[in-house]
Amino acid sequence: MNEKSNWNVYRTRFLVRARQLTQPLVFTDSLGREHSGQSGDYLVETSEGIRRITSRAVFEDIYVYLTPEPRISTITGMQKPSLSARLDGSQHTDSHADSARATA
Repeated sequence: MNEKSNWNVYRTRFLVRARQLTQPLVFTDSLGREHSGQSGDYLVETSEGIRRITSRAVFEDIYVYLTPEPRISTITGMQKPSLSARLDGSQHTDSHADSARATA
């Protein structure tokens, strides 16, 4: 398994990070317990850093994927349209945003 692949965030009662295995994986945790999984199972990591393997069927039945929030653009000159511009198509701008841009 590629260690540099991205982790995704899921939730049940607690938030966990997980990634789906692309090949079989066997490891021993810090308590000496052996974990094994097949391609399609999930490697799950808790907020305390404890890792375990959960079968695909159980994981996909219990966990809900949380989509990442979109990043806000920090490009100079870009601004989010005001509520009135979105509702009536006018080009009303936020005076606070204008003054902040003018001082930058």
